[in-house]
Amino acid sequence: MKRVFVAGGTGFIGGHLLRALVEKGLEVRALVRSRAKVARLPQGVRAVLGDPLRPGPWQEEAATCEVAFNLTGANIFRRWDEEYKRLIRDSRVLSSRLLAETLPPGGTLVNASAVGYYGDTGEEEVDEDHPPGEDFLARVCREWEEAAFSGELRGLRVVVGRFGVVLGPDGGALLKMLPAFRLGFGGPIGDGRQWFPWIHVRDLVEALLFLAERPEARGPFNLVAPEVVRQRDFARTLGRVLRRPAFLPTPRWALRLLFGEVAQVLTASCRARPRRLLDLGFRFRFPRLFEALEDLLRR
Repeated sequence: MKRVFVAGGTGFIGGHLLRALVEKGLEVRALVRSRAKVARLPQGVRAVLGDPLRPGPWQEEAATCEVAFNLTGANIFRRWDEEYKRLIRDSRVLSSRLLAETLPPGGTLVNASAVGYYGDTGEEEVDEDHPPGEDFLARVCREWEEAAFSGELRGLRVVVGRFGVVLGPDGGALLKMLPAFRLGFGGPIGDGRQWFPWIHVRDLVEALLFLAERPEARGPFNLVAPEVVRQRDFARTLGRVLRRPAFLPTPRWALRLLFGEVAQVLTASCRARPRRLLDLGFRFRFPRLFEALEDLLRR
């Protein structure tokens, strides 16, 4: 792996991935929609202007790369209407399909997905062989992955990473939670019994690089930490690390009032485990939640 292409590199996870790729001494191209976003790219990354949802000259640049990472996708954590649901779907499916059609035969596509693929699975333990769910996000994930796997017909190696909740010091879910928890108003969502699959952003990035570099890695991988906790235990652990109380629950009715259909995502339970990643020999730096939160909150 010498030259790589990244779509979705100006987001929270993409920024961490780009920095890691540059540190490895690779030639990195990042797709950006406008010149205004070029300033967000780390030094050493070459900007390629274009829209990942539409064919364009950017594909010529992508076609020169051995590996592409696709992290493109509209934010799901805002109130949905039919138009926004279409954007959630199209931003994922269309970008994946275009990259699958663009990379040269023999190349590698590492494509994002999510554990939302499984839907709400309650108490059941879930590995990569579990069938998909039937709710809106599960259907989106299924189409998202099918678009990426279409590249196999052209001779690509395709890896799909089903992300859990990614915890980082500079974005994502943790950053949104911290203000309330630091004031002592944090707590579980709903009754807190739902399983909460999480991963430290550093482990996520290292897992993506690990899978890109292993030629035997193909198909879906759950990118979650080995220690899956219940949501109430996540809240208690975050409170303990911050030395703040964390017992004030957010009731389901309030979530439905604030977020509408998105509340189903926030209260869903998924006890996902990273079976295939562990079987390949990947070693997590932060397999346990307490140590992960301590590291992130020191930053």
